[in-house]
Amino acid sequence: MSTSPNLTFNDGRIIPQLGYGVWQVDDATAEDVVGRAFKAGYRHIDTAKIYGNEDGVGRAIASSGLGYDELFITTKLWNADQGYESTLEAFEGSMQRLGLETLDLYLIHWLQPKQGKYVDTWKALIELQKRGRVRSIGVSNFTVEALQEIIDETGVVPAINQVETHPYLNQAELRAFETEKGILHESWSPLGSGKGLLDDPVLAGIAEKRNATPAQVVLAWHLALGSVVIPKSVTESRIIENWGALDVTLTDDDIEAINALDKGEVGRIGANPATADFA
Repeated sequence: MSTSPNLTFNDGRIIPQLGYGVWQVDDATAEDVVGRAFKAGYRHIDTAKIYGNEDGVGRAIASSGLGYDELFITTKLWNADQGYESTLEAFEGSMQRLGLETLDLYLIHWLQPKQGKYVDTWKALIELQKRGRVRSIGVSNFTVEALQEIIDETGVVPAINQVETHPYLNQAELRAFETEKGILHESWSPLGSGKGLLDDPVLAGIAEKRNATPAQVVLAWHLALGSVVIPKSVTESRIIENWGALDVTLTDDDIEAINALDKGEVGRIGANPATADFA
């Protein structure tokens, strides 16, 4: 069985580069599919309060037979809980549902610029890390400007920024800024969320040459760029297929061809963090 490579955060801790995401997985299903992911080799699980499946993930952890030191668990603070005190309270709720005493990674889920609470929320995450409740802290769906603001306001650089990233929206400018600041990049919707990306003829051609599937090629591209990537599937064969991306090696020409598929904002599937405002 292949093992995911690890990447190192700016705080010195490590994160498995290939993880398993559980967005749109209902709580009743989560225990089973996360268990299947563990069986396939995944040790990094990415959930969030708003997904409504932290309980199911917690049950999967408890029944896995794996030690906590073998796993890496991420969850995220939902938008309605932003603010200093409310963040501390929401964190305790997530920990109770997950059945954990210490969390590997806690993220602010969305920037929510109209709320304007993200700096105070970031200060709460810093406090949780100081208390030893969270090993590493980061953000999700943050822009260059917001990243710079929370760094300027607190002096603490996020360990990671999780944003929509795939070949049609490759986030080159954001990734360059993150590299400059020592922030890891994490890709959500890495396979394009079923919107036609995997039917792209360029990816099909590379897949044929590398004896791989288009999904494996895309995941191998994320890995080659140095991004953390968290594909999601509830189908066991695809969970295993995605893990097989670890065995796919792309050439520089392959990577350049995939980079050239970028469509910028036209390729975006989800909301734009600069303007998104979710209750």
